[in-house]
Amino acid sequence: MLFRLLAPRLRPYRSLLVLLVALQLVQTLASLTLPTLNAGVIDHGVLRGDTGRVLSGGAVMIAVTLLQAAAAAAATYTGARIAMGVARDLRSEVFRRVQDFSARERGRFGAASLITRTTNDVQQIQTFTVLVLTMLVAAPLLCAGGLVMALRQDVPLALVLFAFVPVMTGAVGTVVLRMRPLFRGMQERVDRANRVLREQITGVRVVRAFVRDRHERERFATANDELLTVGLRAGRLQALMFPTVLIVWQLTTVALVYVGAHRIDSGALQPGGLVAFLGYLLQTSMSVMMVLFLFMHMPRAEAGAERVREVLDTRSSVTPPADPVRTLAGPGRLDLDGVGFRYPGAEESVLHDVALVARPGETTAVVGSTGAGKSTLLGLVPRLFDATDGEVLVDGVDVRRLDPQLMAKTVGLVPQKPYLFSGTVATNLRYGRPDATDEELWHALEVAQAADFVRELDDGLDAPVSQGGANFSGGQRQRLAIARVLVARPRLYLFDDSFSALDPRTDARLRTALREETADATVVIVAQRVSTIRHADRIVVLDRGRTVGTGTHTSLMRDNPTYREIVLSQLTEEEAA
Repeated sequence: MLFRLLAPRLRPYRSLLVLLVALQLVQTLASLTLPTLNAGVIDHGVLRGDTGRVLSGGAVMIAVTLLQAAAAAAATYTGARIAMGVARDLRSEVFRRVQDFSARERGRFGAASLITRTTNDVQQIQTFTVLVLTMLVAAPLLCAGGLVMALRQDVPLALVLFAFVPVMTGAVGTVVLRMRPLFRGMQERVDRANRVLREQITGVRVVRAFVRDRHERERFATANDELLTVGLRAGRLQALMFPTVLIVWQLTTVALVYVGAHRIDSGALQPGGLVAFLGYLLQTSMSVMMVLFLFMHMPRAEAGAERVREVLDTRSSVTPPADPVRTLAGPGRLDLDGVGFRYPGAEESVLHDVALVARPGETTAVVGSTGAGKSTLLGLVPRLFDATDGEVLVDGVDVRRLDPQLMAKTVGLVPQKPYLFSGTVATNLRYGRPDATDEELWHALEVAQAADFVRELDDGLDAPVSQGGANFSGGQRQRLAIARVLVARPRLYLFDDSFSALDPRTDARLRTALREETADATVVIVAQRVSTIRHADRIVVLDRGRTVGTGTHTSLMRDNPTYREIVLSQLTEEEAA
């Protein structure tokens, strides 16, 4: 999974990969040459008392060492550059995929998990890629080259080195196999800790209102302790690796010295050859340790790759049309014809055979009890998810055939929970139309009844907005979200209970101003407050996902018991009349 994920994303860096291999080849050849040069200095210089040979040999060794250092530094930089580029591309790919997700896919993964997969999991893959590029090429060359050079020095003594590699690989490979499921569990527990932390931060007011601080601390402590437990188990296994390598290396060193001493005593080996063997043992040990260090990080990177691949392989249930419609000739009429919607795996549909007509220049209201499917109905128009039955038509064209850019210009949605992005008031208002002038922004604020409090801010339009608009009240966020849609000037306005945080006076002024501003547009309003929708040109009543009535306030009060019940739960008989 990991290498299948990396292979296609390394192709754009082919030229850098060729350079990396060349640099590591130079580095490895220089490293392999040093023990042989050292053996020559000892045998032909030190033992014979030839100072000139020692100095000349030492100078050559210094030059080779400098070459090795330069090649190693350049190879490390090149490998890091490739790995960071791959991680950047992977993060962008995951981000674009998540942007394409419908509400269904986002709900399946959860925000905390998607954040972890885009950041922490990709970071694990990046770290592993750096190790692969800087170690995986050099380590086999160093190991194989060390064994070949050892054979050239003395065959019987080289057999000790040949026995060292499989023993080391087998001992540590067993540890690595046991670490893989633990690292998968670690990533899942990081998800859980992130989810608990995110809930506590976003729901801090609820936590404090119900004095549940201790309970939340215990929840986070539980998630944190689970992560600690798995981390300790993986850490204990990691701790076994380097002592295992050192023990095997020390035993091999003793064996080399013992056998080498007898070979020197018999005259079959020079003292410099034994020193060279110890150098090749060190290089072989380093190469094995490099590979083992790589495999030590591999389980966690594999777990991250599986989770990232899961996101990339998930196709959105809302797919762009193959042959999109790029223009609409009509004024923005909305028709829902026999629309139904069912969540995957659900026993019943949320919406059943819903019919609705919203004409330009009119206001159509959708009302119903909690859970009737009102917000789901509005979400089908901008394709937050697609209808499973029937058609949603804008100017006679199914929304599933519309170009996404055309959809964004045609439909403007103010969601039930308005969200503001970090930045300024102006950047938020220009989100749907970046070229809007300051005059247009102020006009939209006037219509949305938000101009007064924006003027009171120290910097006006340039006043800072924190993430989610946390530095504004609920009513202020709603009005700014309404102004943002007004700036975009769509043909079709969808207000999903967007006036719930407003007092009745502000609500009335806002609806009056909106009526003038959107006189030529199609307006659909979902509201719980009857006073918000009672003057609508058409009111659609939903009950358990079905259309149970359509008409004006007066006709529905007379003929529709469901609507009448909703109205009388908020108003007296006289007020309703």
